[in-house]
Amino acid sequence: MSKRFGDIHALREIDFSAADGHITGLLGPNGAGKSTALRILCTTLRADGGAATLDGLDIRAAPLAVRSRIGVLPHNANLYGNLTARENIAYYAALQGMRNRAEAVAQVMAKLDIEDIADRRAKGFSQGQRVRVALARALVHDPQTLILDEPTNGLDVMATRALRDAIGERRNAGCCVLFSSHVMQEVAALCDRIVILAAGSVALAGSADGIRAATGCDDLEDAFVSVVGNSSDGDDAYRTWVG
Repeated sequence: MSKRFGDIHALREIDFSAADGHITGLLGPNGAGKSTALRILCTTLRADGGAATLDGLDIRAAPLAVRSRIGVLPHNANLYGNLTARENIAYYAALQGMRNRAEAVAQVMAKLDIEDIADRRAKGFSQGQRVRVALARALVHDPQTLILDEPTNGLDVMATRALRDAIGERRNAGCCVLFSSHVMQEVAALCDRIVILAAGSVALAGSADGIRAATGCDDLEDAFVSVVGNSSDGDDAYRTWVG
């Protein structure tokens, strides 16, 4: 996939895959292209070139079918402030054409432990509450693919743990989880595969062990700094899958 904004190359023909039953993390500094890549995969942004598929569907040719198969947690939770938590989740269930909406909403609220705020308006929520409701909204239709853009930003320990548990459950259910982050510890703790983006390109991708081996670094943070530094200098040596 490629994407430009004027003279800026946001994505430079990036190529990566994310498998079912795995958590794949997009890791990179601010401005690396993580959010742009996810927005294209969510069909909210159109790529300038290249192709992408989700569950065998071309995202450009079949955007509505793609949207029915994904759950999305955007960088800013983007809840409707005048709606309650329950109404925010039910609205998205309705958009997905679900018939058993009330039951599905109740189940996902219980799973994420937000029943105590179910009938409060979202405009008064804390950041952790907003993210939990937005995650419930993304999961209500039981999507095969879950896409999250820097989901733990601003969360406290308990909210972060709840989010990680939900992500792990999706992987264990055989779903594909793809999320972006610039938090090294988060990616190392959660991800089966890591895609390091730098300046709009895939600098290195693979398992954490594979990335450490390829860079000769014992610490994943040191490996990341090495990869990003080499990419900024125009070194293509690491632009491959490893491990």
